[in-house]
Amino acid sequence: MIYEIAGLRVLIENRCKFTEKFCEKYLSADQTSPYDISTKVTNEEFYAEKELSAGFSDGYIENICIYRGICRQLPVLNRMLLHAAVLQVDGNAYAFLGRSGTGKSTHTGLWMQYLDGVKIVNGDKPILGYAENGFIAYGTPWNGKEGLGENTCAPLKGLCFLEQAKENAIRRLTPSEAATRIFNQILFPEDEENVTKTLELTDKLVSETPCYLLQCNISEEAMKLSYEAMTGKTYVSSKNKN
Repeated sequence: MIYEIAGLRVLIENRCKFTEKFCEKYLSADQTSPYDISTKVTNEEFYAEKELSAGFSDGYIENICIYRGICRQLPVLNRMLLHAAVLQVDGNAYAFLGRSGTGKSTHTGLWMQYLDGVKIVNGDKPILGYAENGFIAYGTPWNGKEGLGENTCAPLKGLCFLEQAKENAIRRLTPSEAATRIFNQILFPEDEENVTKTLELTDKLVSETPCYLLQCNISEEAMKLSYEAMTGKTYVSSKNKN
């Protein structure tokens, strides 16, 4: 079946029914026009993943391999996977990154709690696409264990790296500072052409997108700092609006 994912037509040749249900909101109405990329899981890939994912269904395991196969082909098409939680506010997207346990879900939850009109584009594994005017963040079916995300996209206007701290503080990072932090959040392909293109896209990402370091606790104040820094707007809690 052909799906519309990150502005691309993607042919997925799955064996298990799991993926068809999982990706149903992205199914293309046009199943006859040419596709941009295709993916099919080999037996070698499947059983290698199965060893790492004991206890999960065959459909779930195949589905993991399918997304990995898609993402490894993306860089030459000016797209890349980023391990982050992405929110959409007032038509723009903002990405939150950090090691597991740093509070991405908690912090994005605060945005949703205190601000009106916030949507989750993708809670864990969005695709970023590079266009003439900058990067676009795309929702995908693969959006983390909470399953939070939508089939939508928005221009990416900021990256925020999270660190736990007792006191809240935020500062703008230089491109080189952001680059050292972002590499652990990127899936690198296996072939040389796509690796080279991934490096080029990463350089563009940290050079052209404002990047911030937020040292924070779990509080409304922390959310206020990141909101005002990344959007340039004055924070007004939805709870204080008439």
